[in-house]
Amino acid sequence: MNTRRQILGGTGALGAAALVGGGSSLAAAPAGGTVLPPAPPASELTPAQALELLREGNASFLRGEQPSGISNAQRRLDLARGQAPFAAYVTCSDSRVPPELLFGRGLGELFIIRNAGNTVDTVALGSIEYAVAVLETPLVVVMGHESCGAVAAAAKVVTDNATFPGSIGRMVEPIIPAVLMAQNEEGDLVDNSVRANVRRVVRQLREQTDPIMLDPQRDGRLWVVGAYYKLDTGEVDFFDLPE
Repeated sequence: MNTRRQILGGTGALGAAALVGGGSSLAAAPAGGTVLPPAPPASELTPAQALELLREGNASFLRGEQPSGISNAQRRLDLARGQAPFAAYVTCSDSRVPPELLFGRGLGELFIIRNAGNTVDTVALGSIEYAVAVLETPLVVVMGHESCGAVAAAAKVVTDNATFPGSIGRMVEPIIPAVLMAQNEEGDLVDNSVRANVRRVVRQLREQTDPIMLDPQRDGRLWVVGAYYKLDTGEVDFFDLPE
């Protein structure tokens, strides 16, 4: 771990040191806003505490609260010295699914990996491993969402032998196994496939990755969890939690 951190720049330790006093950088909230202090550095949180921050943030979002004071000028200066995000978030590129807004978080708090269908290729996996090994992030969330276009396209491939132009077909190929898994389930195929796709990626990150991901999971220092976002209600349902 130390060797990898030195190779990649050691920003995790720097970020933690820079952000320990992050609460002092808050500005007064504008009218109608809610002052939400920055989360503690990743190194100070357990996976369960990090997950609870997300749950609380989504509850605030559902109440219609608009947090403020966590992205002001002083906060930007603090973060210029390093970052210590408390969660790595793998989610879809869909414009209706912005993680910071859904959880009321600000600059420097979420390390986000986004692509259509929230799949994990080499680039995404390397980004997640960087967050865990270098930034010491204690929580990785893989989140799908209602009415996902990429999953719907993969379902069309399975049910109608559909083809798509450009690189779109190759992009949805990793989702097809999830659709095949969900084919015999009751209910909507796309919705079931979204959840199956999340579970497939979660399992990949729990079982088929480098020791820099596996070791902290065995030690309880890292959780990888699944989530599903409901577009119509704004609620995030966390599932497939570690036992």
